[in-house]
Amino acid sequence: MTAAVYPSLRDRVVFVTGGASGIGAAEVSAFARQGARVAFVDIADEAAQALCANVREAGHPEPFFQHCDLTDIGALQAAIASVGARLGPVTVLVNNAANDQRHAWQDVTPDFWDERMATNLRHQFFAIQAVAPMMKAAGGGSIVNFGSISWHTNHGGMPAYTTAKAAVEGLTKGMARDLGPDGIRVNTVIPGWIMTQRQIDLWLTPEAEAELMRAQCLKEKVYPEDVANLVLWLGSDDSRMCTSQLWVVDGGRL
Repeated sequence: MTAAVYPSLRDRVVFVTGGASGIGAAEVSAFARQGARVAFVDIADEAAQALCANVREAGHPEPFFQHCDLTDIGALQAAIASVGARLGPVTVLVNNAANDQRHAWQDVTPDFWDERMATNLRHQFFAIQAVAPMMKAAGGGSIVNFGSISWHTNHGGMPAYTTAKAAVEGLTKGMARDLGPDGIRVNTVIPGWIMTQRQIDLWLTPEAEAELMRAQCLKEKVYPEDVANLVLWLGSDDSRMCTSQLWVVDGGRL
């Protein structure tokens, strides 16, 4: 599959959270192929360094990686400020990072609940808060928040995660209204069951795959690159009048 080329993305400064593996790594690589100046944060240093090397060896601009635990909002704000100082104002923010750890509702404590909100929701707002002044000064920007198909399909076994991901859609709607006058667009991408290595290793059994194919209109598995291609479009000027929307990449499961 040949990906589209978006001239408006060349030299654009892009910040991706959770960019070392899975969907995030596909996004980092895809933006680098467009000639964007890509920065990303993660806690997986080894995977991040390998990704940077792969992008560089492919002949694309090497991404700027910083180690950052997104539950530490001060560290996240410092990382975004560092990118602004080094690469220029961030005009594309991809709030990709999350962790869909399974958990039984009976076992959830207040501390665990708060940790899951910090891991899957809170950092998205504070990343927006940090980049919005840069985007306003630059004349606009694009923010892509990541939701999840899980709560749309009544997925059980992880109530704190599904609650956080449902809230992302409300965050998108409200911030699109608040930031629209400054030319800043805010959208949510809702991935279906994406075949990252983690998903394959932990949950893709023959029975689960058969059920997935029954549920999807398109009888193919969805991969990180399929999501990254949508994120590229949302980051580009081609989607300049698209905001406050929910974009689903799931093979027609919903």
